[in-house]
Amino acid sequence: MLKDLCLLNGTSGDEGAVRDYIISKIKDNCEYKVDALGSIIAFKKGKHKADKKVMVCAHMDEVGFIITDITDDGYLKFYPVGGIDARVVADRKVSINNIDGVIGLKPIHLLSSDEKEKAVSFKNLFIDIGAKDKADAEKYVSLGDCAYFSSDYYEFGNGFIKAKALDDRIGCMLMIELINSELEYDTYFCFNVQEEVGLRGSKCTSFDVQPDVSVILESTTAADLCGVTGGDRVCVLGNGPVISFMDGRTVYDKDLYNLARKVAENNGIPAQTKTAIAGGNDAGAIQTSAKGSKVIAISLPSRYIHSSSSVVKSEDIENTRKLLNKLLPKLYD
Repeated sequence: MLKDLCLLNGTSGDEGAVRDYIISKIKDNCEYKVDALGSIIAFKKGKHKADKKVMVCAHMDEVGFIITDITDDGYLKFYPVGGIDARVVADRKVSINNIDGVIGLKPIHLLSSDEKEKAVSFKNLFIDIGAKDKADAEKYVSLGDCAYFSSDYYEFGNGFIKAKALDDRIGCMLMIELINSELEYDTYFCFNVQEEVGLRGSKCTSFDVQPDVSVILESTTAADLCGVTGGDRVCVLGNGPVISFMDGRTVYDKDLYNLARKVAENNGIPAQTKTAIAGGNDAGAIQTSAKGSKVIAISLPSRYIHSSSSVVKSEDIENTRKLLNKLLPKLYD
């Protein structure tokens, strides 16, 4: 299921293929609706009716690109949708409307000394689809079309997985599994749109559900790389799910943070926290929407996030699955 989800294209505002796939997997085991922005709000009955409203969330969208101009000689100019570092984009294969292309830039042999010293900028990048001129390119691409990293899904090394869109199709997969399982208590599940461009979908779904407690399933940046030590590593692949106490958008509920750490410890589930106050996720909107909600984020550590080649470890997915199964019933106490 994770491979299927990652290979689907769905940048912010263009999540239709991902949404259709998720609905096909959950429609027989829950009540659901799609809101005006395109998020899925699902309700799964449990063995017991709950006194609290608990909502589990993940976002469907991925980072990508949007076409802003077509040059006279048939190249496509574009802008990032979501936080993408221009340095990881050059020379990557992309797809637009099932047409293949390559992101190009001026070759190093032709750069001036000043140009060699400057950082790569999206202003200097273009997409080459092999068109002979503007009229030829316009047969296949229109302004406002989305472009996506073309990236295979594969496993390598000792349990590592490489793909695009692991942020946050892992969270979507785990939620599908929960909906299709037997739950102790009634639970809401929101597959949100447009997280990568400002947490927009989650603001709407949280106003709709108005949860008391919200669990945000995410991926988060791991910097466990060569030459990086101590807290600068942020989190480490293989050390289990990341339970955050704070990030760039949210201060997480202290009781929920402590509860999750205790549940992990008591059940022998490896878990870690995030040793950098950076980034953000849908919790930033959910926490302060409507009457407010207690929030907790449980994330998968991911190397090279927001690129064509994000990397996670399968044992971290399994340990996140174990933690969720143990933690969710305790959120109703």
